[in-house]
Amino acid sequence: MPNVEAGAVAYLGLGGNIGDPVAHMAEALNRVDDRADCRVIAVSRLYRTPPWGKTDQDWFFNSAAEIRTTLDPLSLLRLCLEIERSMKRVRIERWGPRTIDLDLLAYGDLRMASDELTVPHPRMTERAFVLLPLADLTPDLVIAERSISAWLADVDAAGIEVADADRGWWRRV
Repeated sequence: MPNVEAGAVAYLGLGGNIGDPVAHMAEALNRVDDRADCRVIAVSRLYRTPPWGKTDQDWFFNSAAEIRTTLDPLSLLRLCLEIERSMKRVRIERWGPRTIDLDLLAYGDLRMASDELTVPHPRMTERAFVLLPLADLTPDLVIAERSISAWLADVDAAGIEVADADRGWWRRV
């Protein structure tokens, strides 16, 4: 059995706006945490966020999670995609509505770019709905020479509100 406590620290972004997105995110986090090769260490507050990119849709709920894992980055990405598929995530349009979205934001201090995966997430520094939850967990994490809190100071977070300040929200759903 792999020693998860000796594994890598990774950060996941979660979101959704179809059905019961809070329950979907909680289910996804529990699926990750139930695995022998992953452990959820901390979860951000839960945020309600206006749609980004494609604005003619329902508001989203977003959160971030710090995990420890013995999975390599590509295997972790594939796990996230499999959880999305099993929860009926359908990719019809870019930035469109979704039941669940799981993004691998960062994996330790790894920097990599391939056809399948880019880490850190290439657009995370432009999106308040990613940065705000991530700042709850690790405001000093450095991405592209700047801390998460510095990136957050440069983005528009208008309209984003805390939906649940209890970081254990995902255990209660």
